[in-house]
Amino acid sequence: MAVRFNPLAADARWQAAWDAAQCFRADSDSAGPRSYVLEMFPYPSGRIHMGHVRNYTMGDVLARYRRMTGHAVLHPMGWDAFGMPAENAAMEKGVHPGNWTRANIATMKAELKRLGFALDWSRELATCEPDYYGHEQALFLDLLDAGLVYRKESAVNWDPVDNTVLANEQVIDGRGWRSGALVEKRKLNQWFLKITDFADELLEGLQSLDQWPDKVRLMQENWIGRSRGLTFRFAPLAPLAESIEVYSTRPDTIFGASFVAISPDHPIAREIAGRQPDAAAFIEQCKAGGTTAAELDTQEKLGFDTGLEVLHPFDDGWTLPVYIANFVLMDYGSGAVMGVPAHDQRDLEFARRYGLEVRRVVADGDSADPVFEGDAAYTGLGAVVNSGFLDGMDVEDAKRAVIERAEAEGWGRGSTVYRLRDWGVSRQRYWGTPIPIIHCDACGAVPVPRDQLPVVLPEDVGFDVPGNPLDRHPTWKHVDCPQCGAKARRETDTLDTFVDSSWYFIRFASQPDDKAFDRAEAEKWLPVGQYIGGVEHAILHLLYARFWTRALKHLGKLDVAEPFAGLFTQGMVTHETYKAADGRWLSPGEVRNGREIATGEAVELGRVEKMSKSKRNTVEPGPIVDQYGADAVRWFMLSDSPPERDLPWSEAGIEGSWRFVQRLWRLFASPEILPRKAGEGDHSPQANGGGGVADTALDRKLHQTIAGVAADIDALAFNKAVAKLYELVNAIERAQPSASRTAAIRALALLVAPMAPHVAEEAWAAWGETGLIADASWPQVDPALLVEDEVTIAIQVNGKLRDTLTMPKGAAREDVEAAALSSDNVVRFLEGRAPKKVIVVPDRLVNLVA
Repeated sequence: MAVRFNPLAADARWQAAWDAAQCFRADSDSAGPRSYVLEMFPYPSGRIHMGHVRNYTMGDVLARYRRMTGHAVLHPMGWDAFGMPAENAAMEKGVHPGNWTRANIATMKAELKRLGFALDWSRELATCEPDYYGHEQALFLDLLDAGLVYRKESAVNWDPVDNTVLANEQVIDGRGWRSGALVEKRKLNQWFLKITDFADELLEGLQSLDQWPDKVRLMQENWIGRSRGLTFRFAPLAPLAESIEVYSTRPDTIFGASFVAISPDHPIAREIAGRQPDAAAFIEQCKAGGTTAAELDTQEKLGFDTGLEVLHPFDDGWTLPVYIANFVLMDYGSGAVMGVPAHDQRDLEFARRYGLEVRRVVADGDSADPVFEGDAAYTGLGAVVNSGFLDGMDVEDAKRAVIERAEAEGWGRGSTVYRLRDWGVSRQRYWGTPIPIIHCDACGAVPVPRDQLPVVLPEDVGFDVPGNPLDRHPTWKHVDCPQCGAKARRETDTLDTFVDSSWYFIRFASQPDDKAFDRAEAEKWLPVGQYIGGVEHAILHLLYARFWTRALKHLGKLDVAEPFAGLFTQGMVTHETYKAADGRWLSPGEVRNGREIATGEAVELGRVEKMSKSKRNTVEPGPIVDQYGADAVRWFMLSDSPPERDLPWSEAGIEGSWRFVQRLWRLFASPEILPRKAGEGDHSPQANGGGGVADTALDRKLHQTIAGVAADIDALAFNKAVAKLYELVNAIERAQPSASRTAAIRALALLVAPMAPHVAEEAWAAWGETGLIADASWPQVDPALLVEDEVTIAIQVNGKLRDTLTMPKGAAREDVEAAALSSDNVVRFLEGRAPKKVIVVPDRLVNLVA
């Protein structure tokens, strides 16, 4: 065997061998237990970076380990291939989105294969291909047939220069991120999925997800946002002709109300705007704001005093002004809210701006002063004060009392509402799944006949004109109505890419040509046993996937409610950021010794941040693999940080991992590891080609490591598994040649095989073992060797450590005391004196008081 491990040669050789043997192809008919391991599939943006590598390495270790423990493993890979970045590239680089995307897929696939991931490439899919999105269109029509799809007018962010709808994150300081134009709120007809029909199920289902991070479950719970409160009406005061209905989660604070705010889209607001130009101007101003609750919470609170008033339900002489406010959404509750400034921060900011009363109605500690001072609303618990018949009640009792009074008197009712809104899936752009609908002037919105699916995106489009190319395509959108035969037009909106990622894991499990999936085949693998991905997808992607699976169950297409039994959110790989003197972001390869290589100018060192193409602080794995090999890269991804924490990229760290791989190889090339021919023994740790006496301590260390590494991989505690392997390597290097050392080295190759598979395969072949180590079994543990039968006992003289003893566990007190008194160090410190007192703590400590 060569003295030095050559990763470039070994990596290519074993990757080719795995491919030729189809090692990682999932077997749905296997009699063994099934394990579905899945990482969130990537967007093909060009090249992978170390953030991708960390994510996929974790899943790969688990998948390889599960195969070694007898599981049938499904570990697939595909591409989340639709979306805006491809259209951006088309506009910036003059390329077609499809060509750009498919070229990126080829590049990224080659990069992933170089890292030796145990992926079933036979199930590879790309969401931009008709053989995927055609089935998605059929599922959309299934949901439509079931009443879970509808169309309505909804507010969107409209860029008047690019003539397109913008996602909220594409609106920066009220302007389109590309054009810089002031963004408008517009009403467009949009397609929606009725996710709110499943709100209670989605909320209650979180309780069963005990293998999910608590923080993710809490984020989903808050996003769904179920709350119990009071829906009630403020009676009108002339000239207002009708009451205003509001919903409040805090009816206990009703005596602290000082105004009523209505949405700019509220019918009363529109009626006022029709006769008051200044009201109309204010509403137009509101259209420049955001469209989500999160945006409205952070923007400046503005209002328009309508001059109208309503009556407080508990006092006919108490009137409240009505404002049109920019922070009230029409699609939450009834589009109107009760303003209680002392106990809601948004309301307080509004009240301070417009000089409205701020009345305390929940005590803050001992403070019951009705005049509320300060700029921070009190939102905690306490006794209700300054509230008539509610005084002295706690908050929950006061809520119940107000609801009971409202229902008894007929002006309100207790009700449950949700923060969750129905999922708007329309996107006014080209590069996405065409919505399978045809619009007919006579028949309305008509589903595309099933035998005409897929509705394929046309490839002959251009991006030299702003807007959606599907709107101006000369032929694609012009079709006959399937019902009446009249001239009609295709829906030119495409589906939100979150739809594509809401069911791809089902398609991985079953891929028939004639339908989205075969139920029986899919249910062999589902739910996904372990899902791994970034916490940035903790809400929307995971929530939408949970909804989609439940909707399919509702349709009888699948008997699975939760798609992901286990979820792990890994930390990010981080790197310093660099800026040139002119403000350009620089990549790490463009900087040396604090200066830009091209110009020699000093660069600005920025924060350590998540690797991101926008900040250009990514490190591509290709050159690193060229220099150090795939195993060193994989090892570094697993070794330094707990997997849920961020991992700072470090050249020193990757060099240390490379040195460790070489240490492994030196052990694997040890003279006592003799080549064996096929059939000359088993592969267990007990089988060895070495001679000499057994090393009981090393045997025990080996079997403790086998059990410990297995437990750590199962728990995704990869850094702990790596630490145990370091300890085992140290113990083997210190040990003298023996049968135990030989067995330990052979077992070590199996233990590192999930993490460093190439060097393990190289050793396996050099030893003459049969087959591939990728197909070998995990080493068996001898339970007797997991029990420590010796302990290390500290020997102190007058409280100071003077020696240690290795003794049989549970040794008699008198034997421990005698051994301690016989220690050369103890004899020297006692100087011939007998100790005044001997304290023995069994199996831990002897303290001699001189």
